[in-house]
Amino acid sequence: MHKCDILVVGSGIAGLSSAIRAKAKGADVVIATKGVATKSNSVMAQGGMNVALGNIDSDSPKLHISDTLKSSHNLANKDMVSKLCNGGIDAIKFLEEIGVPFSRLDDASTPLKSIAQRALGGASAKRACYAQDYTGLKILHTLLDRAINLDIPIYERLFLLELIKNSDGEVCGGLFFNFDSGEIEPIYASKVIIATGGFGAIYSKNTNSATSTGDGLSAILRAGGELSNLEFVQFHPTTLKGSNILISESARGEGGYLVNCEGERFIDELSTRDKIAKAIFEQLKQNRQVFLDLRHIGKEKLMHLMPQELKLIKQYANTYATKELVAIEPAVHYTMGGASVNKQFEVVGLKNCYCIGEASNANVHGANRLGGNSLLEAVTFGLLGANEAVNATASKIEEQEFNYKLPIAKASDNLKILQAKKSLADTLFNQVGIVRDEQNLLKALKVIEELNIENLTINDSPKHSTLLIELLELQNASVLAKALIKSALWREESRGAHIRSDYPDEITEFEVNSTITL
Repeated sequence: MHKCDILVVGSGIAGLSSAIRAKAKGADVVIATKGVATKSNSVMAQGGMNVALGNIDSDSPKLHISDTLKSSHNLANKDMVSKLCNGGIDAIKFLEEIGVPFSRLDDASTPLKSIAQRALGGASAKRACYAQDYTGLKILHTLLDRAINLDIPIYERLFLLELIKNSDGEVCGGLFFNFDSGEIEPIYASKVIIATGGFGAIYSKNTNSATSTGDGLSAILRAGGELSNLEFVQFHPTTLKGSNILISESARGEGGYLVNCEGERFIDELSTRDKIAKAIFEQLKQNRQVFLDLRHIGKEKLMHLMPQELKLIKQYANTYATKELVAIEPAVHYTMGGASVNKQFEVVGLKNCYCIGEASNANVHGANRLGGNSLLEAVTFGLLGANEAVNATASKIEEQEFNYKLPIAKASDNLKILQAKKSLADTLFNQVGIVRDEQNLLKALKVIEELNIENLTINDSPKHSTLLIELLELQNASVLAKALIKSALWREESRGAHIRSDYPDEITEFEVNSTITL
């Protein structure tokens, strides 16, 4: 059993940023994470981190705010967007101080002025700070090194089952299943920061780590917290056809074209992701294959700026991107919705439970996130969220007895779990995808409800521990899938990444967040 001032659940960029800041402010911090810290979903963020440095183009936080609000389709909160964009300078200074190896310009007067920047979709200037096309990975590993140097305990392979509350209803810890011991273990804390990421991996075609199953969001919902805007699921336009390996937006930021099988460019490659994904969907619907064309950029420049991209394309598509077209298709990449939080990042309905990063709906992305804003949010709000948590009045820690029952039974059909997982994932992608309508949404809801996932169990043999984790994830996926579909049914309009073919227009009365509670 562990006790601490602040428990951070999740070891991605948001969680590590929070833990490091809280530790620097004198808090006793513990990190608990489901997977292995070096394999966080944060490493999937390749293209860059938006900060209005103005190193390449004339830029300002004001322009960044304007771009972000425009992309949100009137669903973002201006105050929170201002906090995000104006906080970028402090965030990038923090990363510079701990040694993140950003790509550099040849001639600059100060360290910040030397950071190279590139254009990403929807931006009015080149403002994405990058480290070749390994940006998320290099930020994550640098943060992890700092956390280890600060002696912050990082407990891996712990699955969050429930949030712990005291007799006053305040959150005071988390209850975890330990993969290695098979035991259920509490970690008590006077404040909890949820940084468990999104739920993109519950879709069959996605770019996410397999661990991105929304466990933190499900725990928040069961504890009495509120989720919002779950219907806004972002499809990344360029993933390798078949494998859905992500090809970063930086490929288009550096001049890549999108062409169909007839060699036609059919969309502005630096438009926002919702528009590009829809345009590709329409091409595919007409049986026109879509390709990413990088050939004209030149091998030397591509090798310098996008070495990872070239390796991935060769490895997973057996294609030489410097001289061949790259077959692509959209796949789920990011979930804009999450836990509703106030301006202090505290979850609506839960005292002393904070939420940051992709797990949070901090009202900065609205209906469509700008590429480059996710890393900015993870670091900026990770730091600011830690400030708020450290300064808040502590919850009273009360040790408790737990009677949590794992879904284990002697008579179980383990095959049903794998079948249900595939059915849920395929149903979401096919019926709750880029373009939706009431008929398909209702069909999807019916299919998922009939899977009866909440009543599935595994055989009680210890050798099935891996399958037990899959079942726990599947149960969380079922909760979130049904909440997502109900939110999508409620929003009878098309707005950003939520496209309803039966309601094709934006409607003013829906310029509000959808909300879900249990």
